[in-house]
Amino acid sequence: MNDHDSPAQPERRDFLTKAAAVTIGAATTLVPAAAGLITVLDPLRRKSAAGEFVPVTTLEALPENGAPRRFEILADRVDAWNKFPRVPVGAVYLRRVEGRVQALNVTCPHAGCPVEFKAGTGSFLCPCHDSKFNLDGTLVAGARSPSPRAMDTLDAEVRDGAVWVKFQNFEAGKAKKIPLA
Repeated sequence: MNDHDSPAQPERRDFLTKAAAVTIGAATTLVPAAAGLITVLDPLRRKSAAGEFVPVTTLEALPENGAPRRFEILADRVDAWNKFPRVPVGAVYLRRVEGRVQALNVTCPHAGCPVEFKAGTGSFLCPCHDSKFNLDGTLVAGARSPSPRAMDTLDAEVRDGAVWVKFQNFEAGKAKKIPLA
């Protein structure tokens, strides 16, 4: 057998060239892939702004007799990559009660319909299924109501004459008050 009949052995330089090409190719592929993955997963790592205090109105705008007034909640809304400043995210009923402010979410706990205040009866009514609530948001005793719980109360505080509410929506149809994410 002579040297011409044996298969050619890869040279050391060919191996190093191929190894370098694979390494450079992997690096040029992994860097953009990692950047893309970070961008896609970014919304998952962000902290949710749900349940933060937002300014709603002034204390002077609330009647001193305890009558509720409805106010729209405006807050910054953030989706995956966009921020929408001061958009409607819900509504509340606010009223003065013994020197403090009571806040009720306007969404009915039964099926999520907006609850209406009926001044003539001094109570709240859900027009979808006739759930009735007292002025403080509790279920009307003895009324046939499909609502599994009272209206959802929210934290409210007065800061320098302005009323701030810790706004949050809750799951409808559940007996327990479970915050939505």
